[in-house]
Amino acid sequence: MSQRTFVGGIHPGYFKDYTAGKPIAPIRAPSQVIIPLHQNIGAPCEAVVQEGDEVKVGQKIGEPLGFVSAPIHASVSGKVTKIGVFDHPLGNPVEAVFIENDGEDTLYEGIGPRKPLEELTPQEIIQIAKEAGLVGLGGATFPTHVKMSPPDDIAIDTVIINAAECEPFLTADHALMLERADDVLYGLKAFMRALSATKGIIGIEDNKPDAIAAMQKTVAENSQNYDIEVHSLETKYPQGAEKMLIKATTGREVPPGALPMAVNVVNQNNGTAVALAEAIKLGKPLYERVVTVTGPGIQNPANLIVRNGTLVSEVIEQCGGLTPDARKLILGGPLMGLAQPSQEVPVIKGTSGILVLTEEYVKHYAIGPCIKCGKCVDVCPMHLLPNFIGSAAEKKDMALAEKYGALDCFECGCCTYTCPAKRPLVQWIRIAKNEILASRKK
Repeated sequence: MSQRTFVGGIHPGYFKDYTAGKPIAPIRAPSQVIIPLHQNIGAPCEAVVQEGDEVKVGQKIGEPLGFVSAPIHASVSGKVTKIGVFDHPLGNPVEAVFIENDGEDTLYEGIGPRKPLEELTPQEIIQIAKEAGLVGLGGATFPTHVKMSPPDDIAIDTVIINAAECEPFLTADHALMLERADDVLYGLKAFMRALSATKGIIGIEDNKPDAIAAMQKTVAENSQNYDIEVHSLETKYPQGAEKMLIKATTGREVPPGALPMAVNVVNQNNGTAVALAEAIKLGKPLYERVVTVTGPGIQNPANLIVRNGTLVSEVIEQCGGLTPDARKLILGGPLMGLAQPSQEVPVIKGTSGILVLTEEYVKHYAIGPCIKCGKCVDVCPMHLLPNFIGSAAEKKDMALAEKYGALDCFECGCCTYTCPAKRPLVQWIRIAKNEILASRKK
C-alpha cells in the first residue's frame, strides 16, 4: 500500500493525544435546544412548526428554501417555545427554533428502516439523503444530495471517503473508523451505488495506523462486488482538503474554479458516510453528530455524540468545565475553525470540534511588513501567491486580489501559519473573497 500526498502544505503540531483512543460517548440531552434554520452552504430553511407545537425526535422542523439546502429536524421531543433570532456560530444571527425538552425522547412515527441497500435505486438513495438532511460533516456542510446529483453529462467513476482528519486536535473521524467501520463502508457503498461509480477509495493519514487496519479489515471482509481501496496518506496539513485528497489518491487535478465532478470524482466525509448508513438502515435524520471536545482549556476532553442545537456551554459543562487558564474558544480546528466570542452558541451540523486553548497557545504578535521570503508561496497547496493576494486585500484593491486568484483560496491557513512576519494573510484573503462575491451579486 503506497503512501500518498500532494505538493505544498505544512506540518503543524497535531495535538491529537487529548482525545485519541477515547470512545464515542453520548452526552445528556439539554433541557432546551436552539436549532438554527440555516446549517448548510446554500439556502436556509423556513420553519414548518409554530410556537406551542409538540414535536418528536427526528421530526422535520425546517423546510429548505432551495435545491442547495437541506431540511432540519428536531433533536429532542417536546414543545416549541419560540421561533426567533439567535446567534449562529458563523457570526450572523439567524432564525432558530427553540424546543423545550420533555425528557421522553419520543421518536417521530415516520422514522424506520428503509429497504436493503441492494434493493434501492440510485434515485431512492439520493432522496433518502435529502430527506435526512445530510450535509458534509467535515465542516463544509455542502448538502449531500446535491453532491450526489451531478449534471447528466458528467459520469462519476470514483467516490473518495475523506477520513484524513488532518486538522490538529480533532479525532471524531478517527473514533468513527474504530467504532463504526462497518457503517463507513456501508455509506461508501451507498454513495457508489447512487452515483454508479465503479471505484471507492478511503483516504486516511498514516498517523492513524489502527484506523487504517480497521478499515482494511472491514473492506477485505465486506466489499464483495465493489472495487474499494484504503489509501495511506502522508500526515500533512491540509491533506483532507478535497482537491489535495483527489490529487493524492487518484493523481487527478481539479482545474481552478472547478468542482471535483470536473474530474469525475465525488468526495464525502466519513462521518457523512456513517450518517447515510444510519439514514438507510434506521431511517434516522441528521439530528446529532460526533463532536471532539478538546484542548488544554477543557477539564475532561472527549469524543461525544451531541444533539443539534445544544449550547456549547452545556457541552463544555458536561466535560467538567473549563480550566482556570482557558482563553480562546474555537469551533472546529485551530487552522480552519472559527473563534467564538461566547459559549452561548449552538452545536450545528457542521460542528466537528469544540476547541479551547489556554494562554500558552494564544500568543499575540505585531504584524510586520512582508519580507518577500516566499514561504507562503512554497506551502500553498493551491499554488497561489498568498503574499500578493493578501497585500492587495490589505490595500482594499479587490480587483487585484481577484486577478491573483483570491477565489481559488479555500482558506486552509497554511500561509498565515508559516509567515515569519505574522501577517494575517488568510484573514485578509477571506475578506477579499467575501467582498468580491458580494460585488458579483450586486
